[in-house]
Amino acid sequence: MELMPALARWIHFLAGVTWIGLLYYFNLVQMAALKDAGADGTAAGITKHVAPRALLWFRWSALVTWLAGAALLGAGFMNAFMLRNGYEAIGIGAWLGTIMLFNVWVLIWPNQQKILGMVPADDAAKAKARRVAMLASRTNMMLSIPMLFFMANGLSHRAVLGF
Repeated sequence: MELMPALARWIHFLAGVTWIGLLYYFNLVQMAALKDAGADGTAAGITKHVAPRALLWFRWSALVTWLAGAALLGAGFMNAFMLRNGYEAIGIGAWLGTIMLFNVWVLIWPNQQKILGMVPADDAAKAKARRVAMLASRTNMMLSIPMLFFMANGLSHRAVLGF
């Protein structure tokens, strides 16, 4: 086993577990907890201390996962993204991961900054930001299911990818 593909695979795996784990945490645990905590006035601890730290790990693990995945594809990167030459399945997984990365950095993070008071926003802007961030996050959670399937099962070029 060559060192660089093995290292890229390990980084991709570890960062991916962090990213998807936090995605599921946000959608299955934190959203409901914030609703309940908002009702009894105890949400400040989550929004001030937990959410910003979790979002830091979330967005950077998303980027590291994508970069390590691109490194794993190496010379097959364009074949995967063009869905050709036996890279169709891994390419679908890569495209889903790319859409999810876009959602994290372009939709979720900027809106979370408004929600958490990191950037100025009035109540109407915060309400809109909550909806956009929630929809993007739920979309990512749904996309993660086929993405994981295609990434785990779409490796027809195992030798190229170091598997």
